[in-house]
Amino acid sequence: MTADETLIVDRLAGASRIGLGLAAVGRPAYINLGRDADLPAERTVEAMRARAHELLDSAYAAGVRYFDVARSYGRAEEFLAQWLHQRGLEQRQDVVVGSKWGYTYTAGWRMDAELNEVKDHSVATFERQLGETRALLGDHLDLYQIHSLTPDSSALHDAELHRRLASLAAARGTVIGFSTSGSAQAAAIRAALAVEVDGRPLFRSVQATWNLLEPSAGPALAEAHDAGCLVIVKEALANGRLAVGEGAPGDAVALAAALQQPWATMVLSGAATAGQLISNLRAESITARFDPDLSMPADRYWRERSGLPWG
Repeated sequence: MTADETLIVDRLAGASRIGLGLAAVGRPAYINLGRDADLPAERTVEAMRARAHELLDSAYAAGVRYFDVARSYGRAEEFLAQWLHQRGLEQRQDVVVGSKWGYTYTAGWRMDAELNEVKDHSVATFERQLGETRALLGDHLDLYQIHSLTPDSSALHDAELHRRLASLAAARGTVIGFSTSGSAQAAAIRAALAVEVDGRPLFRSVQATWNLLEPSAGPALAEAHDAGCLVIVKEALANGRLAVGEGAPGDAVALAAALQQPWATMVLSGAATAGQLISNLRAESITARFDPDLSMPADRYWRERSGLPWG
C-alpha cells in the first residue's frame, strides 16, 4: 500500500468494516427495491436530507466511519457535507469520505425523469466535478474514484487524465480509485491495475459489485488486493434482491458473505432506513458461507439489474 492508503486503513482501525453509501437517499429516485415503503411519500429535498442525516447519525453512533457518495447521487455530497459541519466532524480524522466522478445527475430532482444520469469520463468532466466536490466537501475527500469504469472507457487510455489524477494524489494525498459495473467488471479491474504514471500504479482502490448472485469479479478483486489496493464491495444486497426485509436475516447473511472474502477491505450498506442499517450491521457478528451454486451468469444478472425501475 501507499502511505496514503495506509493512512486511511489506520484511520479506520477499530471502526466497522461496513461503510454507508448514500446513493439511496441522495436523490428521490433510485433502482433499489422497496423504496416506496422505505422513504417518505413526499421526497422533497428537506425530507431526503433529514433521512440522510438520520442514517448518518445512526451509522456514526454504531461505529461506521466510511461514507460513500458521488456527484451523480443527487445531493448526497451536500447532505454529507452539511452533516459533517453540523455535527462538528469536519476535522475528525476518524471519518473517511469517498466520492466518485464521471456521471452527471440530470433528473432535476424528479421522480419521472427519462434520464437520471449521463456518463462522461473526459478530462473536462473530471475537472468540473472535482471542483463541485471540493466546493462541498473541502479537504474532506480521502478517496476519489472514476465512476463505473468499463473496459471500453476512455479513462483507461487518456494519458492527460492519468496525469491530472496523479497530480491530485501527489498534491492532496487523495487516494485515486475507480468503481466498476457490468458483466465485464473483471476485465475492467485488470486493465485498470495495469495503468501507470511515471512507472507507478495509478489506481490504488477499486469499488466493485460482488454478491451471492454475482460473484464474477472475485478473482480480479483478489488480484487488486494482492497488488495493495483497497477493495470496497458495493451492491452486496443486489439492489435489494438479497434483502428479505427489514429485521430479517437475509441482508446480514449476504453482507457477511462479502465481509468474509479475504480480499475485502470494506463492504457498503445502502440502507434507506435506520432499521435497515442496524440489521445490516449484524453482518459483522455472524458467519456466512459463500455457495457458488447460488450465483447466476453475470450477463443475466446485469440484464436483470438494468431492468429494475427507478422508483
